[in-house]
Amino acid sequence: MEVQALKEVEKLALKKQRLFTHSKTRYLARAALASMFIGFGVIVAFRTGNFFYLEQSPFTYPIAAITFGAAIILIAYGGGDLFTGNTFYYTYAALRKKMAWPQVANMWFFSYAGNLIGAIIFAFLIYTTGLFNDPSVNGFLLSVAEKKTHAPVLELFFRGILCNWLVCMAFFVPMSLKSDGAKIFAMMLFVFCFFISGYEHSIANMCTFAISLVLNSPDSVSFSGVVYNLIPVTIGNLIGGALMMGWMYHYANKPFLEDEEA
Repeated sequence: MEVQALKEVEKLALKKQRLFTHSKTRYLARAALASMFIGFGVIVAFRTGNFFYLEQSPFTYPIAAITFGAAIILIAYGGGDLFTGNTFYYTYAALRKKMAWPQVANMWFFSYAGNLIGAIIFAFLIYTTGLFNDPSVNGFLLSVAEKKTHAPVLELFFRGILCNWLVCMAFFVPMSLKSDGAKIFAMMLFVFCFFISGYEHSIANMCTFAISLVLNSPDSVSFSGVVYNLIPVTIGNLIGGALMMGWMYHYANKPFLEDEEA
C-alpha cells in the first residue's frame, strides 16, 4: 500500500509549514527558486525542440518533453517550493488534521506568488543573455505560448486537472522507491507524459509566458492572453492536486492509516 509514501507526504507538508511559520520571506525565496528551476527546463526543452520545429519534424514535442524532465530533477534534488505539488501535500495534511485550512490557503498563496516572482526574474535573466532574441531560435516557444492563450477556457481547465494529477504522481511515486536512478526515471517519465499529452502546468506556463513577453517579438503573447490562460489552468491544477491526489489518497487509504495508528 501507499501508506509509507503518504507518511512522507505528511512529513514534507509539516516541514514546509515550519519553514513558513519561521520565515515567510525564506518560504517565498524557495518558491521563487522552484519556478526558476522550471525556467531552466523550459529553456532546455524549447531550445532543443526548436531544432526539430524548424524542420517541421514529428519529433519536436517528444524531444522537448524528454528534455523538460531536467526541471523536475532540479526541484527534487535542488530544493524549491512548487505551488502545484503543494496542492497535494497541504490538502492531505489538512485532511489528516495536521494543518488548518486557513494556513493551507495562505501557504498556497505565498508559494504561487513566489513562483510568479521567480518566473519574472528568470525571464529577465534570459532576456539579458540575448539567447532567445533571434527568430530562428524562439519560434517554437512563441508558437506554443500563442496557442496556449487561445485554447477554450474549459479545455484549459481540464488540461490543468490532468496535468497536476500527473505532476503530483511524479513526486509521489518516487517516495516509495529506494534508488536515485529509479526515482529519476519515474519522475522524468511522468513529466514526459504530461508534456507530450499537451496538458497545462500553471508554473511552467508562467515561465513560458514571461520569456515570451520580454522578447519584444510581434508574435509574442499579450498580458491579457496570459491571464486568460493562467486562471483556468491554475484552478485546474489546484483541483488535480487537492482532489485527485490529496482527497483521493486520504479517502482510499484511511482504513490502513487508522489500523497503523490503533
